[in-house]
Amino acid sequence: MKKSRFSEEQIIAILKEQAAGMKTAHALARLGSLSTVPVKL
Repeated sequence: MKKSRFSEEQIIAILKEQAAGMKTAHALARLGSLSTVPVKL
């Protein structure tokens, strides 16, 4: 199985922030991983 870029805890945090209404790009930017998403803010 391929290793994930994000830990399980990071994925859960992103999903919780999305559920609260935050955009995915903003949630990833908070983790410092925005370079993995080709989206303009």
